[in-house]
Amino acid sequence: MKNQMPNSFPRRKFMASAATGLTLAGTGSLLSKKGKAKKPTSETLVQGLHKSLSEKQRKELCFPFDHPLRSKVNNNWQIVKPELRNFFTKDQQAMVKEIFLGLHSEEYAELVYEQVEEDGGFDRSSIALFGEPGSGKFEFVLTGRHVTRRCDGDSVEGTAFGGPIFYGHAAGGFTEKADHAGNVYWFQAERANELYQALDGKQRKHVLLEKRSRGERGNKTVETKGTAVGLDGLPVSDMSGDQRELFSQVLADLLAPFRKKDADEALKLIKANDLNKLHLSYYKNENVGEDEVWDVWQIEGPKMVWYFRGKPHVHVWANVKA
Repeated sequence: MKNQMPNSFPRRKFMASAATGLTLAGTGSLLSKKGKAKKPTSETLVQGLHKSLSEKQRKELCFPFDHPLRSKVNNNWQIVKPELRNFFTKDQQAMVKEIFLGLHSEEYAELVYEQVEEDGGFDRSSIALFGEPGSGKFEFVLTGRHVTRRCDGDSVEGTAFGGPIFYGHAAGGFTEKADHAGNVYWFQAERANELYQALDGKQRKHVLLEKRSRGERGNKTVETKGTAVGLDGLPVSDMSGDQRELFSQVLADLLAPFRKKDADEALKLIKANDLNKLHLSYYKNENVGEDEVWDVWQIEGPKMVWYFRGKPHVHVWANVKA
């Protein structure tokens, strides 16, 4: 077992905009230092990786862009059978790592990489490529335990992150204690609970539900309803100005681990679908330690699901569409 993460992690700074009510501030730059050349983007690295593949590798890893496997998501899975450790050269493995790091903000990239290492080993991940990078639509997908990440170069229109993603962490063991010590992503739930504390009694009756209705069933977990009618929880339209500012900070923390390009695209889609139609829910019967710090919660809209399940450890499912 590798060393556990520190108990606290940096939070993305966030400011509310009077015009939109929501604007991300300062996601991590990919410049190493001012005056030095930019690092290659993940998309550029995917092109290099694709060119480096042998015929044997291409047969196992490469698929048409419209292959149904491209849009699949799960909490612990291999998109293809070969793993990085036994099917790639050292140079290719290093390239995959750089692609992965480049999909995350500078502030969180190494933390997220260490999470994947701790939860099973980055070299036990699997990748697949759909389409051909540099000549049209393409997508790179990396999967493993507690990880599904995508790099699509905006090939998938109207969808944040190139499709549904998954992230999670079992810090220090399968069953985490109430404080979730060392969990890379628990800061997101802390922010969501800060918002809960700001709600009044009437609002809490709407936002705090007995049990969750969303189970973990692969792609069904991230299905969207396409309408605000019948959504559970408290709508953002029923929040005060101060509460909306806290809600915007929750969104900022959810997006903080990801590179600016993807975070900005996700935020743009969220706003385009109308923030007022988003609903927030917490789940009373999922309370680790009976401390009324809610471990399971979600934000749901007509075309968005961000489902945070912190019991017995953290699983997070996200899907944001136009």
